[in-house]
Amino acid sequence: MKQKFDIIQSTCIPIEIDNNNTDNIIPARYLAFTTRDPKFYGEAFMHDLRYDAEGKPIPDFVMNKPEFSEAPSKGIHEIIIGGQNWGSGSSREHAAWAIAGFGARVVISSSFADIHRNNLLNCFVLPVIVSREFQQELFQTVKENPKAEVKVDVPNQTVTNLTTGHSEQFPINSYKKYCLMNAYDDIDFLLANKDKILNFEDKRR
Repeated sequence: MKQKFDIIQSTCIPIEIDNNNTDNIIPARYLAFTTRDPKFYGEAFMHDLRYDAEGKPIPDFVMNKPEFSEAPSKGIHEIIIGGQNWGSGSSREHAAWAIAGFGARVVISSSFADIHRNNLLNCFVLPVIVSREFQQELFQTVKENPKAEVKVDVPNQTVTNLTTGHSEQFPINSYKKYCLMNAYDDIDFLLANKDKILNFEDKRR
């Protein structure tokens, strides 16, 4: 879903799983579907860890605990705190579709698989890379208080634990930052620069 990125302040869902691969994020059987319905893929997010073979929620899984079960909305669970090496495994774009369809706008981790990180950006989900120490602090903060909020400031490229006041900067490609802040995909970016492109072509003639 295309939304302009500025400052996102929200409670978080802590998925403390290192090497959380794309088959966990969305099982391979969902790759056979041709729909692009965000809700369909959002319901499949972490499906086989969220539900048992009969489709019943697994109570011990973090997303099914009462304090984290509410669907993402403005200021609520828009941020996922993930374990290190988030999105490893196959490069399936469906994994990014699932996270976006679920409603998360930010995933924070100490490291991401490169292809998955780019897929997230293309699906208007911001991957935020922090130090391992800061990642662990965030997990501890949310463990102690599920209502704790984190602020992600995209213009200034900072992420802040509002409980402790600790903050870190995160890297982002300048082109992708511009696109996120303007809710542009690659085609939107080209259309927004149509006059410049036509002017360039006229000069070449």
